[in-house]
Amino acid sequence: MTGTTIDTLRFATAGSVDDGKSTLVGRLLHDSKSVLADQMEAVEHASLSRGKDAPDLALLTDGLRAEREQGITIDVAYRYFATPRRRFILADTPGHVQYTRNMVTGASTAELAIILVDARHGVVEQTRRHAAVAGLLRVPHVVLAVNKMDLVGYEQDEFERIVEDFAGHAAEAGLPGFTPIPVSALVGDNVVDRSAHMDWYAGPALLEFLENVPVGAEAADAPARFPVQYVIRHGEQRHYAGQLVSGSLRVGDRVTVHPSGETSEIAAIDVLGAAAEAAYAPQSVSVRLAGPRDVSRGDMITAGPDAPVLTRDIRAAVCHLADRPLRVGDRVLVRHTTRTVKAVVEELAGAAELSVNDLGRIRLRTAEPLALDDYAVSRRTGAFLLIDPADGATLTAGMVDLNDAG
Repeated sequence: MTGTTIDTLRFATAGSVDDGKSTLVGRLLHDSKSVLADQMEAVEHASLSRGKDAPDLALLTDGLRAEREQGITIDVAYRYFATPRRRFILADTPGHVQYTRNMVTGASTAELAIILVDARHGVVEQTRRHAAVAGLLRVPHVVLAVNKMDLVGYEQDEFERIVEDFAGHAAEAGLPGFTPIPVSALVGDNVVDRSAHMDWYAGPALLEFLENVPVGAEAADAPARFPVQYVIRHGEQRHYAGQLVSGSLRVGDRVTVHPSGETSEIAAIDVLGAAAEAAYAPQSVSVRLAGPRDVSRGDMITAGPDAPVLTRDIRAAVCHLADRPLRVGDRVLVRHTTRTVKAVVEELAGAAELSVNDLGRIRLRTAEPLALDDYAVSRRTGAFLLIDPADGATLTAGMVDLNDAG
């Protein structure tokens, strides 16, 4: 080891049924040498028993096939692998429309989404839905993987037609841009190795792109946001522990505590039990403020010129996750970072109710103010969950829109 830090890319995959997503993920794992020998032997044995001449790489990721055949809901499967250049956390999400909520779960922390389409069918309704979810969640990078190019003769015109079609939907979904890559997961074209069948394509293979795409969407110079998770008492002193979700803090920085609005100064910072002069997102730290302050779990310590908006009126885009519908007048709990407050659903734009997997817009009135950032600015302090106060079940995922005038 040279001491160089290897970073981590979180990415999610999404595709319609039979677009070849399981094969693509299997090929990515196999060709990047991220499959153990005994796993490969099991796949080869299973493939032979099913009458296949070659290993079915989809079996590397299709361990939930039995559950699917029984009609059991499939959750997001997380897979971990690494290359010499980067570590990867892959959120493998189901493709059916009834699993939109699973894609929201998987993509909510992703810095990149791979949207897969079948070259024979092009952009379909579920492709448009996946683009809408990626836009809603402000995923920083999107790859359009046009799969099964071998079945359309590796034709450049077919690829360009699909890219042009998707571009229109991407613009409507608010995607800042996307990178199109023609692939054949079954054969291995442009997944890990460059394809010999598409000399008209000059771009990177999929893994090459994943290894080089920038990570760390929220810059270190972003405003500091430190939700307090625990209050630790050492005699007369109080230390506030949690994760610094954006920006940085230094000893001596002037800070504001929300929602009280009290101001103070950072007197000390501890990182992993050792004193430090500075802390950077996403480190977990504890801080001590100058002088006694009334700070509790759920408060947010902030620094920098761009203060969060303190409000009881929340307007947001949402995806409803629960089987029970959400209606105007419902009383809910809003969980935002480490703070949980009571709220009432005051408006559902253009809808009488939201059912499971529905995307929509909402207006909430909270009992206490929350310190919010726009989701477009911060995916951590601009996101929230709605919780059922009766049983604690998660109802809805929300993305704050401070620019929504109603």
